Amino acid sequence: MGTYQEEYKSKLVSAERAASFVRPGMIVEYGQFATKPVDFDRALGARAGEDGLAGIEVRATGGVPPVPEVILKDPGQKTFQYGSWYFTAMDRALSDKGLCVHNPFSYHEANYVGFWDSFKHRQPDFWCAQVAPMDVAGYFNFGVANSHNYSFAHASKIRVVEVNPNIPRCLGGFQECIHISDVDFIIEGSQTPIFTLPDSKEPTPAERQIAELIVEEISDGACLQLGIGSMPNTIGMMLAESELKDLGIQSEMFCDSFVAMYEAGKITNKMKAVDRFKSTYTFALGSKNTYDFMNDNPVLASCPVDYVNDPSRIRLNDNFISINNILEIDLLSQICSESKGLRQISGTGGQLDFVIGAYESKNGKSFLAFESTYKDKEGNLQSRIRPLLTTGATVTVPRTLVHWVVTEYGKVNLKARSIWDRAEQLISIAHPAFRDELIREAEKMKIWRPAHKISEAAAKV
Repeated sequence: MGTYQEEYKSKLVSAERAASFVRPGMIVEYGQFATKPVDFDRALGARAGEDGLAGIEVRATGGVPPVPEVILKDPGQKTFQYGSWYFTAMDRALSDKGLCVHNPFSYHEANYVGFWDSFKHRQPDFWCAQVAPMDVAGYFNFGVANSHNYSFAHASKIRVVEVNPNIPRCLGGFQECIHISDVDFIIEGSQTPIFTLPDSKEPTPAERQIAELIVEEISDGACLQLGIGSMPNTIGMMLAESELKDLGIQSEMFCDSFVAMYEAGKITNKMKAVDRFKSTYTFALGSKNTYDFMNDNPVLASCPVDYVNDPSRIRLNDNFISINNILEIDLLSQICSESKGLRQISGTGGQLDFVIGAYESKNGKSFLAFESTYKDKEGNLQSRIRPLLTTGATVTVPRTLVHWVVTEYGKVNLKARSIWDRAEQLISIAHPAFRDELIREAEKMKIWRPAHKISEAAAKV
C-alpha cells in the first residue's frame, strides 16, 4: 500500500468537507443497499436549509437503516428530494409520509444509465458509497453491493468513498472495486456496523407447503436464483437439508440460505456453463455470518448487475431455477409483485430478468410463489388470486411471460395455455373459500366455459 499512501493522504477529507462540494441542482447517488454512506449523509443532511441550496436529488437503491439525514433534517424537502430505485420496508414507510419517491427500473438495465450517453440527463453528478479499506494495489472494494456502483461512480463528476473496515472484500468477478486514481475524495468513516437483516421468522405451514412443491421440481446440477423474502429463504434452507447435489448459483442477491447450502455441501457450481465453480451475484443482504463467509472468498463472484441479471446470460445455464415472491395475480395471469394498488411496496428489481432467463434456459423453470390469502387491516381474509389486479397495481410480469405459479394449494404451468385454461388453472390453486366467487367473476369476464371443471382433487383441498 506504500505506493499509494501519499495519494491517499492528499485525498483524505472530512465528511463535512466532502459534502461541501454538493451544489444546487445536482443528482447525488448513494451506494446501493448496505453500502449507503453514513457519515457523508450526516454531513450532507446538515446542510438542509442552507441559503441557495435547493433542487438536490438524492438517489439510493434498497434503503437500509439508519434513515437518511437528508430526510430527517429536511422533512419539507426544500433542499433535498430523496428517491429509491428499489423500495425496502424503510423506503416504503418514508414513502407513506411523502418523503421518498420510487424510481422504476428493470434491474439489469441499471448500468445502462451510467454507461450510455442517451441517459446523460439522468446520470449522477456526485457519487458516494461505503467501501472496504484500500488494498495494496490501490483499490477500494464495493463489498456487498457491486450492483451498479462502478458505472454510476464513473458517470459522476465527483466521486467519494467512505471507508469502513466492517465492509467485507467481495472478489471473484469484475467491476467490484474502484481505484484510488478514479476517486476525488476519501472519507474515513466512523466504522458503523454494516446493516444486517433481522433473523428469519419461522416459516408458516403454507410457506413450507409451497417450498416442498417447488423443491420437488429441482434436480441435481440445477442453477438457482432465490429472491428476497422468507419464502425463497425457506426453500434454500430446505435445499440444504435435501439429497440434491452439485447445485449452482447465479442470483442477484446472495442470501443466508446459500451459506447453509455451502456448509451442507450442496453447492459446487460444477455444472454451470458460465462462471463455472463460482456463485455469481451482484449484492448481498443477510447476517454477519453471511458477510464473514463472503469476505475474500474465492468461490464467489461479485459482478455488476447488467452481467448477473442479463436474461441472455441467465439462459446459458441449463436447468435454471428462478424463485420469487409475488403480491397478487389476476385471472388473466397478470402478476403484480411490487405495489398494493398505488402504494409502492418494493420494485420490479430483477424478477422479470430471471423470469425471462430461467424460462429460456434449457429445461429451466421460473416459479412465482405466494400464499393464497392475506388478512386486510380489518382482519378479513382476502384472496391474492383476483379477477383483476387491484386498481393502480403495477404489472411486474406480463401474462405472456408467466411460467409456473405456486400456492399452498398446488402449482400450475401457465405457458402455452389459453386465457380460459389460465383462469381454470389459477382457480384450482386458490383458497377453497374463494373458488366459487372466482368462477362467477370469470364467467362475467367471459373467460370461463361451462365445460370447465376444477379437478375433484383440487376441489376437496
